Amino acid sequence: MKLRKSANKNSKVQKIVNAADDAVSAIKHSGLTGTPIFDSIAQLTGLKKKQTVKTLQTLQQAKSEPSPQTLLKFAFLGGGSFGTAMANLAAKNGANTTLWVRDKRTVKSLNKTHINKKYLPSHKLDTRLKFSHDLQATVMGADVIFVAVPSSAFRETLENIKPFITHQAVISLTKGMEKDSFALMSDIIQEVLPEVNFGVMSGPNLAVEIMDNLPSATVIASQSQMLRKAVQTALHGAFFRVFASDDIRGVELGGALKNIYAIAMGMAAAYEVGENTKAMLLTRALAEMSRFGVAVGADPLTFLGLSGVGDLYATCNSVLSRNYRVGFMLGQGMSLEAAVKKLGQTAEGVNTIEQVHIRAKELGVYMPITHALYAVLYEDKAALGVALNLMETGFRSDVEFVLPHDESNARLSREFSEVLKSSANKSRSIDE
Repeated sequence: MKLRKSANKNSKVQKIVNAADDAVSAIKHSGLTGTPIFDSIAQLTGLKKKQTVKTLQTLQQAKSEPSPQTLLKFAFLGGGSFGTAMANLAAKNGANTTLWVRDKRTVKSLNKTHINKKYLPSHKLDTRLKFSHDLQATVMGADVIFVAVPSSAFRETLENIKPFITHQAVISLTKGMEKDSFALMSDIIQEVLPEVNFGVMSGPNLAVEIMDNLPSATVIASQSQMLRKAVQTALHGAFFRVFASDDIRGVELGGALKNIYAIAMGMAAAYEVGENTKAMLLTRALAEMSRFGVAVGADPLTFLGLSGVGDLYATCNSVLSRNYRVGFMLGQGMSLEAAVKKLGQTAEGVNTIEQVHIRAKELGVYMPITHALYAVLYEDKAALGVALNLMETGFRSDVEFVLPHDESNARLSREFSEVLKSSANKSRSIDE
């Protein structure tokens, strides 16, 4: 490989090109076959020729010594799009990584093709990534276990690995709430595996974009600094940044609650609303999230970060989002059952709407968008009529926790419930 010499007469530009050309030539003859060429060029660019050999020798020595991530073994449970993308990222970074998938035939296909044909059919996985359907072997050999199964299967998965847990830490990659219990995944971890070190990971992480090496970032939240550092080391890369937090509740709630508003935004898109409407919906969604978060013990500032407004924006504005797609189908007149069936994957927001609607009423938290979606999805209310009711209820200050509100959350919530009860049903509006 030979870089084309620049025609630019700028001496600094020419120097960089020449240095890069020397680096490519040196790398080619160095035997550093496992070193990414662009990383090597970045380290060598600007060095004089006589320094190149010495630097390459240093890199070769570093390569032969185990890095922190190669000393640890990682297990990813769940072969969906996000679990696969994260496992692939860890393997690319040199970590000893195994992806566990329940179905034996799927594992056979993965071993043969290194392609997740169901969830990521257009992406080749790293050849160093291992696959298994043996849960015991996968878990017992791991130091950190990442659980990336739907919320409906999260408790069962932890119960299944419980007999094999000794020293392992557990990280939840699942964004959602357990049906009928309002338990977040961290709650389930503490209940089923009370002795383990644990954390949660969340952020604007659309799996396809991560696989396409588009710059992305996430947040690892844990009370353990060592665990946060281990996850950062394993997953942090040139195109994927991992930030740290100790607000487990806030980070996890951001990942769960944003699914509610992705459904709302999908419905709004189907109705072809304007940009003003989308902006209003997005910002009022953030207000609801922070109000609810504070009521259950989260830090409101967490919602201004990646796991809050970052994830909210990405999920509400991408056709790659499962919850957005469900909302769009609902906005087109499809029934909830038909929309979920057509999606073919879990849309966590459907269950989260029901859970948060009930919990918010118990706590007296004013969440009009959530209550409106519940009325449309579960009480067969006409979406347009409910949306108009949203525009007429209550006076609020713009940013939560800055100005006092003229009316209490509890009273506004009760009033809005009464308005929703009087809204026309969907079937009636169609007949008219």
